[in-house]
Amino acid sequence: MSKLPAASPTPADQQLLGDIRSLIAQSRQQLATAVNSALTLLYWHIGQRIRNEVLQSERAAYGEQIVSALARQLESDYGRGFSAKNLRHMLRFAEAFPDMQIVSTLSRQLAWSHFLELIYLKDPLARDFYTQMCAQERWSVRQLRERKETMLFERTALSRQPDELLAWELTALREQGELSPALLLKDPYVLDFLGLQDRYLEKDLEDAILRELENFLLELGAGFTFVARQKRIQIDNDDFYIDLLFYNRRLKRLVAIDLKLGDFKAADKGQMELYLRWLAKHEQESGEAPPLGIILCSGKKQEQIELLELDASGIHVAEYLTELPPKAVLQQKLHDAIERSRQRLENRSGEQG
Repeated sequence: MSKLPAASPTPADQQLLGDIRSLIAQSRQQLATAVNSALTLLYWHIGQRIRNEVLQSERAAYGEQIVSALARQLESDYGRGFSAKNLRHMLRFAEAFPDMQIVSTLSRQLAWSHFLELIYLKDPLARDFYTQMCAQERWSVRQLRERKETMLFERTALSRQPDELLAWELTALREQGELSPALLLKDPYVLDFLGLQDRYLEKDLEDAILRELENFLLELGAGFTFVARQKRIQIDNDDFYIDLLFYNRRLKRLVAIDLKLGDFKAADKGQMELYLRWLAKHEQESGEAPPLGIILCSGKKQEQIELLELDASGIHVAEYLTELPPKAVLQQKLHDAIERSRQRLENRSGEQG
């Protein structure tokens, strides 16, 4: 007896199949999240238990002895996941993240691989910054690694602030999800993905940015969307053009970008102020914050920028790098910039006091 040909699936059958597939995928994702969270909390508790045991001992070598002894037994019972190396990771995890409530929340947002990238950062404020940005922006482990390599924290305006203010901003990000301009604005911006040669015009720079818009948006940071190129504005029958215009949904404000091939000049401030005031008058919607301006230049003179008090005008001046320098060079450059900024803030506070 021959088999009857299979009936073609109806639209209703396809809908049913699609719904069931979605339920399976959703359940698998929930299960993976629950397993990751449970494992992360287990590793924290193990690390905390070892940490408490080590702290009770006055012998310096006791920590290494107990880790080695535990690893031999646990590895035999449960496998390589509990090797001496991994137990040291767990111990460091508990040391770097001592608050179990914070760990419990983060365990539902970050994978153990994220924590392995975070726990060995020496600066607690940098560690907190990367942790919160990972959780808020859902960075992959690869994205986190890349942002650490390009020293994102040191390039943010936030890192130039006193430690007390920096800690307050990070607390606001963790507890209320509030993202401030200082968390997003950078100096310098690394545009090595543009592939520009030694000589190029402003138009070449603009064209390259638009060709690599996705990478440029990633470098700008969280929440940016492209609005316009060469945005035409008319004032007293004169035409002006904003090189690039973006909107940031997290900050709820327009962001105008002016591209400069050479060093920043004092006259650039007046031009950007004109753009920002026009945008505030004609483009700013109800409920939005005032527009921000970013002047991207290949060099800048710090004293001019300080005297012009650009922050008060909502203008951020930053260098851009078309090639990523060696990490040691970038590290020294950023260290010097942070020290200068913090010294300037301390001097200003002293004058006001």
